[in-house]
Amino acid sequence: MAVKKLYAGAKLRDMRQRLALTQKDFADKLGVSLPYLNQMENNNRPLSSTVVLALAQEFGFDVTELSSGDSERLVSDMREALADPIFADIMPPQADIRFAASNAPAMTRAFLELHRAYRQTQERLASLDEALGRDDARLQPSPWEEVRDFFHYCDNYIDAVDRAAETFAKGRDTAYWVRTKAENILRAQNIKIFYRDQDTMRQFDHETQTLYLSNRAAPETIGFQLLLQYALLTQDKLLEATLDFARFQSPQARSIAKIGLANYFAGAALMPYEEFLSTAKRERHDLERLANIFGTSIEQVAHRLSTLQRPDRKGIPFFFVRVDQAGTITKRHSATRLQFARFGGACPLWNVHRAFETPGQFLRQLAETPDGVRYISLARDITKSGGSYNAPVRRFAIALGCEIKHANELVYADTLELNTAEAFEPIGISCRICERRTCHQRSVPPLERQLIVDNNSRGILPYEVK
Repeated sequence: MAVKKLYAGAKLRDMRQRLALTQKDFADKLGVSLPYLNQMENNNRPLSSTVVLALAQEFGFDVTELSSGDSERLVSDMREALADPIFADIMPPQADIRFAASNAPAMTRAFLELHRAYRQTQERLASLDEALGRDDARLQPSPWEEVRDFFHYCDNYIDAVDRAAETFAKGRDTAYWVRTKAENILRAQNIKIFYRDQDTMRQFDHETQTLYLSNRAAPETIGFQLLLQYALLTQDKLLEATLDFARFQSPQARSIAKIGLANYFAGAALMPYEEFLSTAKRERHDLERLANIFGTSIEQVAHRLSTLQRPDRKGIPFFFVRVDQAGTITKRHSATRLQFARFGGACPLWNVHRAFETPGQFLRQLAETPDGVRYISLARDITKSGGSYNAPVRRFAIALGCEIKHANELVYADTLELNTAEAFEPIGISCRICERRTCHQRSVPPLERQLIVDNNSRGILPYEVK
């Protein structure tokens, strides 16, 4: 089998610029000529094994970072954006999209930002015509989307916050130990902590320096909220420095991201990186076992598994998603080649939608995307009680999965026919960009293909995809 050539010019150029080296100095350290380095940085030549080895030895660079993870995300996002009807029939060839993502990632992200702003404006004009006459009718990205994309392109791993949480949890023996340590530190700083019967899970009064936590919540939720508040009160400099690096466009996005980073710290403190990674491997990624060992919820475990992307100590590249009963994606991340739709819901053929029909059970699915990549997907419903009879109950479904090559490391793969092609169900990303011609659940036609409509014939769909 032919070895795939490695083109990583943008990452090579970015590394040189971060090291503040000229092309000549960088070429000398890599042991190549200046013209050869220039060709590699412009993707006219692939990275040679000599260069890859020099990157590791000279700079301690994790060569796995040269993989096309970011490019795959950008390609997926570009294809979805270009499937917007505004572009009509001008969808560029796949090769052109990949070339842009690999050679000009900053320009590609700028295009995606422009398209997102366009969509935001169109939705705003459609629902709020009166906004045309107001001063605040400006072109602004959605703060939620801005924050979502920040974590998306960070691989859902924030190194400084993760390591700070791991340091805090050093010496941990139980989840209660971590929670007690946070309590003791806060009380030592004259923060009063009370557990009381209230609807709000967490409430901090800055004036009286009092933290109120709801005793209606599950123990793992109480512990998580306590650690979240601990991060906000004691890790402010770290969180603010990370936010400065992100350069959000609005105060709302920055505020949302700060809560996201505090959430990240809480999860990483309850499930410190090295211990959690080692335990996950030992338990073959059994979510229930991991939840019991670390005193967390199944959703918290699944989300944490999707963050194990520390450059020098990576776990299995997982995708993680949470959907509501309407099929809307409320959380999403993928360290795999499978990328979720940025707008709209997930593929209806995916097992995550069936999880609502089988409460309390894990559903397993072998799936194949149109590009021929095969995955194992695990889905389960998540019910969040309000703590009283009259309180609303929130229901979600989560899915966690990885490429089939990692399946043997998952307890959920046992007894599945991993080598049988017929065992894999066809799934897609979004109907607008899915190339499958005969999908019985298709909701809208694919924009990249022509349609045939026969008034005298009707199959599963009212048209045929050419």
